[in-house]
Amino acid sequence: MMGLSVVFKRELASYFATPLAYVFLVIFLVMAGVFTFYLGGFFERGQADLQPFFNFHPWLYLFLIPAIGMRLWSEERKSGTIELLMTLPISRTASVLGKFLAAWVFAGLALLLTFPMVITVNYLGNPDNGAIITGYLGSWLLAGGYLAIASCMSALTRNQVIAFILAVATCFVFVVSGFPLVLDAFNGWAPQSVLDAVSSLSFLIRFQAISQGVVDLRDLLYFLSLIAAWLAATAVVVDLKKAD
Repeated sequence: MMGLSVVFKRELASYFATPLAYVFLVIFLVMAGVFTFYLGGFFERGQADLQPFFNFHPWLYLFLIPAIGMRLWSEERKSGTIELLMTLPISRTASVLGKFLAAWVFAGLALLLTFPMVITVNYLGNPDNGAIITGYLGSWLLAGGYLAIASCMSALTRNQVIAFILAVATCFVFVVSGFPLVLDAFNGWAPQSVLDAVSSLSFLIRFQAISQGVVDLRDLLYFLSLIAAWLAATAVVVDLKKAD
């Protein structure tokens, strides 16, 4: 736990040591506002809720979250500091978890800074604040899923651009896996169990249920299991590439 705490504090501080964190926060808040009030037709809907805000999160995160995660391991390898990290009395699990949690907390901070939208909808009407809370929970879990994938992709290469592209591509597959266009490719030759398995992998379907106030234990376990699986894969990749 001590090693995890050290890595976590080091990583979280590194975000604010450069303008990167502030640029990301500004871009996230501006884009969230644009998607909610303009593209989402917030005022035209005539409803006091944050559904337009949450509807765009899977697509907004598709590019912004990999931008956070692409540096987690590739920057360490490129700068050579990963050799120092590997020699410290810190377990591989603590290193992977510490880096991931720092990025996840940073993403959560960006999400919390959207609180003026909650104030706005409560000023304009009487929204279901329970659904808003679950929407934020689902959004944070969604960000964690994206980050876990980005962490693994970052461990694969020392080039941050390549890590970003790999993360976006992989996350995109998980987002669209439940779309009819994707399922039609399996329809006709694959059994229904395969179709159900492919559909169940979709970030979009899981997130939409939570963002609408339906908190199913299976959806929570899905995100937590996916995060755990990708972080385990990250630890394996770091071990395999530590000599590179």
